[in-house]
Amino acid sequence: MKAKRRKQRPRDYRDGYSQGYRLGTLEAVRQLNSPGAEACRPLKLMYVPQGFEAIDTGVIEALQQLVSELVVSTPESMLETAARERPGAVLVMNGLHVFPENHLEQIAEIRNLGITTAIWFVDDPYFTQDTSQICRSYDHVFTHELGCVEFYRSLKVLSVHYLPLCVNPSMFHPRRTGPQYNYDVVFIGNAFHNRTKLFDELAPFLRTKKVLIAGGFWERLSSYDQLEPSISPGFIPPAETANYYSGAKLVINIHRPWETGQDNRNSYGLPSRSINPRTYEISACGTMQLTDVRDDLRNFYRPGYDLETFGSAGELQEKIDYYLKHEKERRIYALRSLRTTLQNHTFIARLPQLLNVLTAR
Repeated sequence: MKAKRRKQRPRDYRDGYSQGYRLGTLEAVRQLNSPGAEACRPLKLMYVPQGFEAIDTGVIEALQQLVSELVVSTPESMLETAARERPGAVLVMNGLHVFPENHLEQIAEIRNLGITTAIWFVDDPYFTQDTSQICRSYDHVFTHELGCVEFYRSLKVLSVHYLPLCVNPSMFHPRRTGPQYNYDVVFIGNAFHNRTKLFDELAPFLRTKKVLIAGGFWERLSSYDQLEPSISPGFIPPAETANYYSGAKLVINIHRPWETGQDNRNSYGLPSRSINPRTYEISACGTMQLTDVRDDLRNFYRPGYDLETFGSAGELQEKIDYYLKHEKERRIYALRSLRTTLQNHTFIARLPQLLNVLTAR
């Protein structure tokens, strides 16, 4: 008696089942590890955003839960808003790029009103030429860069605190995506010289994969003609970025170089030691991450457990090749990094450290 042959399921069915299973397990991790409610502080706080949607939205949503009253101003109207609202403290995000020339004069007048001022630098150390001047005008300085803490203290700032970045899980989270977001490998970011060097070395290998490289200045690549079909020039908004992260099998994270040059204003030459916001955002989307190494990485994620690391183009190529062939291992890494992120690295989890400083007596 001949055995019946098992009917082969269509590829679309298998892919749909696999994606559904993956999203189901990621959602279970989210439900079990959602950030808990924090005590609300009796503080009227004024927040001044810089315009980084991924960061500002996360800060605002978290502070609305963490303080009794939140006032959001613009950089141009800081003094006017503070004089009218009389908050207990003012928190400025970064103080760079979009802030007006009278930024520091406004801060001086706000301090003259008896209002505590704080700034959180999240572009360190790439603009030390500017932040070395800005930092002196504030009561409290927070920096996401471990290597800048002693630098600001050396400039006689009395209250300097290390406050790492984190993620807004309502913006960056696993989600079902359409086929236009499904790639083997994704990298999103501008073409700094260390990134172009890496992708030039990987170009022959990446041509054989379904790859997205998105961001500005990728015409700097020597291998641009080879990789042009994979390049999407220009800025991608955070919500779209989250779609690409969620739809990818692997996401590469390459930190920005810190040396003074055409892309940086790091005139003090301070090296970068801390991880970037992309590290948290990729992990929050439930996708396996391959990242280069910063000194501070092990304080937040466990290489070989939450994510994988690489130190060269050759090592990255080997790991891409391996993990594209091992879906189960990719899924385990993604689950672990999502859990670690939700437990420890959200704005709700991070900002109480800042509020402890602002409300200390």
